[in-house]
Amino acid sequence: MGLSYLGIFHTIIGVAAIVAAVASFIKYGKINLGALSGKIYFYTTIVTSVTALGISKHGGFNPGHAFSIFILFLVVEAYFLHSRKKDSNRARYFENFCMSLSFFLSLVPTVNETFTRVPIGHPLAKDIKDPVIGTTLLILLIFFIAGSVYQFVKQRRVNSAISL
Repeated sequence: MGLSYLGIFHTIIGVAAIVAAVASFIKYGKINLGALSGKIYFYTTIVTSVTALGISKHGGFNPGHAFSIFILFLVVEAYFLHSRKKDSNRARYFENFCMSLSFFLSLVPTVNETFTRVPIGHPLAKDIKDPVIGTTLLILLIFFIAGSVYQFVKQRRVNSAISL
């Protein structure tokens, strides 16, 4: 596989972030920054995004680095909304969206790297242009859109109940 020590650390922390996000989605329908799983996702995503900046398969700044910076911005923005705008029902929509978008965007390089490396010796995809990667990302995009709509509807119900 040819991973550096930083790459191995990045991968382990990234897997922890994905597991925490999935656990939070299952339990709360969103990445809940008020819960342990949401906090684990937040901190491990920050570490994963920062360590990704030190990794480059092809040398130099690449789209993966841009994703990392944007993901970092999204989780920090969501944390700001969670901690500083507690009384704003409108902020919950943006907080949920930022966390979900950060998760979706983190899956793009995850799918690319995993499919071009696993199984070792006979990876699922030859390169990032392989149709299996495109199809997988399309399915994940559909899940992201459906999940975002679900979160919006659920948050609207919560906000309506609060304002009664």
